[in-house]
Amino acid sequence: MAVHEHPHRRFGFHFRSTDRAGTAPEAAGTAEATAIRAYAFAGLRLLTGFVFLWAFLDKTFGLGYATQSGKGWIDGGSPTKGFLSHVAAGPMESTFHSWAGAAWADWLFMLGLLGIGVALMAGIALRLAAAAGTVMMALMWMAEWPPAKHLSDGSPSMSTNPFADYHLVYAVVLIALAVAGAGATWGLGRLWARLPIVDRNRWLR
Repeated sequence: MAVHEHPHRRFGFHFRSTDRAGTAPEAAGTAEATAIRAYAFAGLRLLTGFVFLWAFLDKTFGLGYATQSGKGWIDGGSPTKGFLSHVAAGPMESTFHSWAGAAWADWLFMLGLLGIGVALMAGIALRLAAAAGTVMMALMWMAEWPPAKHLSDGSPSMSTNPFADYHLVYAVVLIALAVAGAGATWGLGRLWARLPIVDRNRWLR
């Protein structure tokens, strides 16, 4: 009695074996790309977090970079007065002048820098950090007002782009980090997400 071979086997076609050989490298490549993307986002998160955290430390203690020694927040200096009092363009110019040096403005600004910096460095509450950071960057964008070619006194504004500046870039980065869940790699994002209050309120992630 003749045994009938499957036509695919007769001609040397072994689809199942070929599928295994074909999908294994593809799966490995996908896993590698995913890992590289996770590391890239984690590195971006840490660098961005350090920008915010360093700004808080420098303005608090007067480390001699953006804030001169002896003029830090703990020395009685105002983190907002110098910047907001020199706003010279845009529809909120007078509003920012009235905010300059106000205690509530100083506290909100400094707590924002600290909170965003710590959240990014630790990889937790990235959605909150993105929301707070976007509001902060939007206000700072309004203060610098890139669309202006000239300041209120008629001098050149030195703006290099009418829309896209570094405040906008930071806001987009913060949103991207939150969307990508960048706290899971090199951070405490997974542990944070397991907390009961965070699990019940996903906006806290």
